[in-house]
Amino acid sequence: MTAIRIILLTFVVVLAGAFGWIAFQWSSSNEALLEKPYGVAFDLIDQNGNRFTEDELHTRPTAIFFGFTHCPEVCPTTLYELDGWLSQADPDGDDMQALFVTVDPERDQPEILKDYVSNVSDRIIGLSGDPEKVREMARGFKVYFKKVPIDENDPDGDYTMDHTASVFLLDEDGRFRGTISYGENGDTAVKKLQNLISG
Repeated sequence: MTAIRIILLTFVVVLAGAFGWIAFQWSSSNEALLEKPYGVAFDLIDQNGNRFTEDELHTRPTAIFFGFTHCPEVCPTTLYELDGWLSQADPDGDDMQALFVTVDPERDQPEILKDYVSNVSDRIIGLSGDPEKVREMARGFKVYFKKVPIDENDPDGDYTMDHTASVFLLDEDGRFRGTISYGENGDTAVKKLQNLISG
């Protein structure tokens, strides 16, 4: 009986140690994630035809939303709400920037983005560019996106895009600081932006 207890106790200690090691590794990797710029280097074009790279994310806090102009609900709703949250958290527009990165660069050229975004906000900058560069950037930011044919029998016809619907929040050094989920309470979203600005 004593031998069984010793074996069980040893097993529990080993198991606890394993869980402790896993927790330590998880914590260390998360801390490392928070201490370096999020995403990858990128080279895109903004809605005014100007070059826009990751260097722009290291100047002030940034809110980034990935979507597309043919989006029926999620994208226009998020852009409209984001504009309202920004006006509350940063009334003068001096303390943070907001980006709308297309996941459909074939259809969303810079001039298309400019018309689309400017109908909702003068605070949000649309980004597009070479399709492969856009896709590399989105993948590097861990964004899910997938082209979905509207007619399954016509895969080369009209399509929509499935995509991540959260707003990514980066600090002034480009480090990940959280997200605002689609449908999140407006007061909570504003508080997140205020906390991002205050550091």
